[in-house]
Amino acid sequence: MRIHFAIAAVAVAALSTATPGLAHHSNVAFEVTKVVTVTGVVKAFEWRNPHTWVILTVDDGKGGKADWGIEGRAPGVLLRAGWTKNSLQPGEMITVDMSPAKDGSKTGLVARVTKADGTILPNAGPAQQ
Repeated sequence: MRIHFAIAAVAVAALSTATPGLAHHSNVAFEVTKVVTVTGVVKAFEWRNPHTWVILTVDDGKGGKADWGIEGRAPGVLLRAGWTKNSLQPGEMITVDMSPAKDGSKTGLVARVTKADGTILPNAGPAQQ
């Protein structure tokens, strides 16, 4: 009985003194010093944590199409920059300035989005850019 109590006491002490870890998603997979621009049709816009995603269908330059998965910032950050979950709609033509993946895959990290009417959706609010 004393062993169970001792184990429980140690567990309670450990849990009460534990501090939360500070999670951070690295941008190491992207060429953050380089910006490329792609124009295409929105296939999907995923408004979810921890990151939003734009799935963009782009002409591949060879007569075909290729889908790009472009990672955006968290919904809360984009809300402060003026985005909503309805900012991008499937079928809409957009231009995305992004940092490409280092491995050459069709992925990137959003820098900004320009809609067909010229509206610019920035990556973050003025204080965070």
